[in-house]
Amino acid sequence: MHAVLPTLVMAAVLAAAEPLPRLMEWERGVALQQQGRADLTMFLWFYEWNLFEAMSPGQHTPGSFKTKREIGPSHATITYPGLHLSVEAVPDGARLTLKVTNVSGHDWPEIAAIIPCWNPGKVDGVPSPVRQPLNVNFADSDHDRSYFHSATGLTLLDSRAIHFNSRWRAVLDSEFVFSNKWPTSDVDATRGLLVRESADRTWVTGIGWEDYLSVQGHNPWSCLHASIRVGPLKRGESKTIRGRLYLFEGNRQNALERFDKEFSGRR
Repeated sequence: MHAVLPTLVMAAVLAAAEPLPRLMEWERGVALQQQGRADLTMFLWFYEWNLFEAMSPGQHTPGSFKTKREIGPSHATITYPGLHLSVEAVPDGARLTLKVTNVSGHDWPEIAAIIPCWNPGKVDGVPSPVRQPLNVNFADSDHDRSYFHSATGLTLLDSRAIHFNSRWRAVLDSEFVFSNKWPTSDVDATRGLLVRESADRTWVTGIGWEDYLSVQGHNPWSCLHASIRVGPLKRGESKTIRGRLYLFEGNRQNALERFDKEFSGRR
């Protein structure tokens, strides 16, 4: 028994000494940079969009980047009326905790969702007021290194189509009509996780939530959009949803395994 204790103590010390990525101020949210390397930086725009009556009336409405932010090297908070996001750096990325309170004048349906944007930076040639550089390691212009989880496992995210959560597809099909700007895929998502491997396939990044409505990507900033299902929520009610950012040396399967372990394979 006594011989085991020093081993456990040493393991705890080693775990505590594992380097953390750095959180940094960004004009639309927060940046996450691994091991002080500019080529391993990702940006979280929180929050960009709403779906199906969340926050504002309407099927698809804009969010805002004009949020209050308090950002330290290992912990950050982003607040907006009705939203409070906590970001805690951990060795393989960051843990996310979002508290949502319905401060609108209407109840939100079960498919209400909000969409943050996880991206590697500005794409050259695309007009934008955002000034962060492009992280070419995690840009995916060929659409050959981004993945979502379908019924057959990790599946190539090779278009801009939205992959809705299979659990809510029947409800969506009865209520949902979107424009051609946002085509809907026939292949449903079975995890709230999007991952992308680096250009040399030695690092992986990703974003995921324990409760989600859809996954989508490949917008002009080479974005990954995993939406957070925040409904149903009556006026004045609150709920908390956990999420994850990944940025570590590994591959897409490693990211999926970590997500499933932490969120018990939430579908």
